[in-house]
Amino acid sequence: MKSKFPYKKTILTQSISLLLGTSVMLPAMAQQTPDDDLVEVIEVTGLKSSLTEAASIKQNSVGVVDAISAEDIGKFPDTNLAESLQRITGVSISRSNGEGNEVTVRGFGGENNMITLNGRMMPAAQTYGGGSGADGTTRGGGTRAFNFGNLASDGVRAVEVYKTSKANIATGGIGATINIITARPLDNPGFSATVGAKAVHDTTNRAGDDITPELSGLMNWTNEEATFGVNVAAVVQQRDSGYAGATVNDWNIGTWGDPNDPDTLFNNADMSIYQNTPEAGQLYARPNDLRYAFSDTQRDRTNAQITMQYAPTDNITATLDYVFAENEITEHRGEITNWVQNGSNVTSVIFDDGPVATPIYIAENYNGTVDEGYEQQYREQTNTLNSLGFNVVYHVSDALSLNFDVHNSKMESLPSGPSDNLATGEIAVGIGAPSVASREWWYDSELPSYRNVYDDSLRGNNNGTVDAGDVGSSILRFRHASQVTEITQFKFDGTYYMDNGKFQFGAEGRAMEMNARQTAGDNMTLGNWGIANPGEFSDGLLEQINVGGLFDDYDIGESQGIGFIADPVALAREGIALYPSDANFFGVSSVFSNNDTVKEDTMAAYFQVHIEAEWNDMPINVLAGMRYETTDVESTSLVTPPSYLIWENNNDFALYTDPSTSAQPLSVDADYDNLLPSLDFDIMLTDDVKARFSYSKTIARAGYGSLRVSPSGFGLTGSTINGARATASSSNPGLLPLESDNFDLSFEYYYDDSSYASFGFFEKRVANFIGTGQQDRTFFGIQDQTSGPRAIAAAQALRDRGFAVDDTSLFAMMVLLEHPEAFPNGADDYTGSAEQILQLGETPGWDLIPQQGDPELVFRTSYPQNNKEAKLYGAELAVQHFFGETGFGVQANYTIVRGDIGFDNTGNPNVSQFALTGLSDTANLVLLYENYGWTARFALNWRDEFLNRANYKGSNNPAYIEDYYQLDANVSYAVNDNLTVFVEGINITGENSREHGRTANQLWYLEDLGARYQLGARYTF
Repeated sequence: MKSKFPYKKTILTQSISLLLGTSVMLPAMAQQTPDDDLVEVIEVTGLKSSLTEAASIKQNSVGVVDAISAEDIGKFPDTNLAESLQRITGVSISRSNGEGNEVTVRGFGGENNMITLNGRMMPAAQTYGGGSGADGTTRGGGTRAFNFGNLASDGVRAVEVYKTSKANIATGGIGATINIITARPLDNPGFSATVGAKAVHDTTNRAGDDITPELSGLMNWTNEEATFGVNVAAVVQQRDSGYAGATVNDWNIGTWGDPNDPDTLFNNADMSIYQNTPEAGQLYARPNDLRYAFSDTQRDRTNAQITMQYAPTDNITATLDYVFAENEITEHRGEITNWVQNGSNVTSVIFDDGPVATPIYIAENYNGTVDEGYEQQYREQTNTLNSLGFNVVYHVSDALSLNFDVHNSKMESLPSGPSDNLATGEIAVGIGAPSVASREWWYDSELPSYRNVYDDSLRGNNNGTVDAGDVGSSILRFRHASQVTEITQFKFDGTYYMDNGKFQFGAEGRAMEMNARQTAGDNMTLGNWGIANPGEFSDGLLEQINVGGLFDDYDIGESQGIGFIADPVALAREGIALYPSDANFFGVSSVFSNNDTVKEDTMAAYFQVHIEAEWNDMPINVLAGMRYETTDVESTSLVTPPSYLIWENNNDFALYTDPSTSAQPLSVDADYDNLLPSLDFDIMLTDDVKARFSYSKTIARAGYGSLRVSPSGFGLTGSTINGARATASSSNPGLLPLESDNFDLSFEYYYDDSSYASFGFFEKRVANFIGTGQQDRTFFGIQDQTSGPRAIAAAQALRDRGFAVDDTSLFAMMVLLEHPEAFPNGADDYTGSAEQILQLGETPGWDLIPQQGDPELVFRTSYPQNNKEAKLYGAELAVQHFFGETGFGVQANYTIVRGDIGFDNTGNPNVSQFALTGLSDTANLVLLYENYGWTARFALNWRDEFLNRANYKGSNNPAYIEDYYQLDANVSYAVNDNLTVFVEGINITGENSREHGRTANQLWYLEDLGARYQLGARYTF
């Protein structure tokens, strides 16, 4: 039977076939007629040719494989690998700052997909912003998810997505194994080279250069005999960008009608202030705040690779290759923060009609003034990949081939910001103006809004307007988070060729070590939370800006948008100079809250048999194999026990660790093994139609963060006597990997050259899913000053004098009773005035720490456990069609992904839920043209809303990323055989990103994004 994609086996095709685990079938006609020399050879030098090659790989592989090939040397379809991968059925991506970074395949996110480079497992490491949690981009380390944002696409030859597994593929990908293939010099004998340059304009840029450069160069050379060759590639890219956005720090969920509510959430039992009140027993919400944010980012990406090959004989080929990738990110981020103060300050709350009643309007009036925050953050991070590998292929005979491969690869994600000790990932300088007399919020639009009434006559410069003279400091934080992952891997593979197939066997050993560290998030007290000294900064250090005017696509409603921008580094140094103390210094804490090392040593052996045969004149392929793996895990943490939580003011707590406390090593060992069968079967039902069935068992290991030993995340957001609950998290080094039974059934119709349609079903039955357990625990003897004898006495004193017992008044009364030198009449000196509350909350040295007699603090502790099973299933439909010789073509695909366990938005907020994240439908439509030197591609990508996180923040909330589509375009013109000019547009319509909680009115994160344009030229020698 004749393939619709006839071609001769090039060296590239043979190498790809080896990776696929099966030979590409030669056309039957070509085998039958030795004088038939008209067989087309695929030369990948154009858009249509690259798509033809990708379709050929799909058709001729055994198992379900999709591929993307470079259109020419140094020319990949998209500038970002993740953006290219999203064009494949079943593949979707997540984005950061408008760029694709992690890949989801058939509902499984980056943690559960295996990324390999030339068949070698790549290490993953991601930290950012010191793991501060200030917005959705910060990370604390411990991930297995590979960040494609670190790799430029220029040096990539092809990318393949293995949706079904085989015995010879390294384990770790339940969703898929994604293999990135770089160029090899002996694949392209002779000399060739290309240089390229782009001018990049990002429409979101405000602070950087409007035009930034991207430069690339690739060179391939072999000697005349094609026995020795060198391939070199280098890419340098700079991007300046920004965004305006909004976030809510947390949504607290309670049950209406509980005796402790509404006192717990709004701390105000006056029912007259509530409108459209929830039904008794219904869940309702309260936001912590509303924050507008602005960000300016510079990203410098440098990639380089060199590959040398030597083939001393026809039977031996040795390859030595090195890959370097570095991604440097600097960001200046600022906020406008308006906190919900609660308690007697609340004058009105209007709820919506949703299943979880959410305030669409809140109003507060203050006794005196409170502050509006303008925190300034500086972030700097450097991600570096180094990978060195060596490979030898030895064709012992016509029947036997051996392959030995070894590599060492290290990924480092390290903070690189300024510091007098350890490098910082984030410097956050809290500043604000204590000039807000009353405040309103509206949460019923895509972008929530607020309105403040300002009064700077009490604690400002009394000029009737908010300006730099009203702004002072509060708290300073330095954050450090890092992750380093290193993998050493060797593989030995053998192939014995038979008349009707082949037998493959091999062994693999892999040693992985991951270290993740994060410093304690100590607060350095400057002017403290109440902004003790407005107007304290030097003239010219603060610049007033209209943050509301930075939003292009959203109506800010009633929001005034008054904000400030300042150099965070200069601001931090001046703040330290203004408030000198031993506790205030320009650097990170000497105490690590996390210092975890996970080691995994894996040994594996496999075999598989590939049989080619015919059944009723229909060619069939059967590939059956078995893989056995054993893994030893050693998890070690250096734990510095925290001393206590400092109660700094109403709902402000800071974890304190005595610097003299020594770190204690804790270590746990674990092991497990897995037997992983696989079966692939395909049959050519007609000359044009192929049917496939595949089964495999695959595993994906638990995230490194779940395998550490040490507890972490100690926190408290209010007094436990008023119903607040302390929270913490712990891990489980004994977690087993997820184990999935995978079934695939598909049909493919190759009806014309370069054109096909395919339809497939898949199902994954997954055991050992990691759910979250919770238990109430105490740690390290940490005591609770918020419910001890002092708190009980203060609460009673407030009630006796007719004051409400909320966290503000309770804190103030406890402080007052502790300082008889200032308040000789004890509780009778309490007035509750704004001035007194400020004095009690902001006087240095008047924070509350535990004392003898206080009970131990009980933490609601979350921990991972293998206690869940789930089923994912779906369908994939794809069409690729070229309209004869017109040059026009189209690609279209749609993927349906479903699961049997979702998140219950009305579920108990005190109980964690197990839910499948990342599941969504996706679609792509790509219009193509290639003729007369012109090449054009217009690509529309859509992803439906999906659950991004479960059990998020304090009330076990969900986080849904709303549906998103993006339109990209690329048009190029070949001036001659050597020179091509082009223009590219990314996110042309400027689509934005939004994430919400249990209802759409519960905003988590919003980013107002924009288009990016690139104008460039490429010259090929």
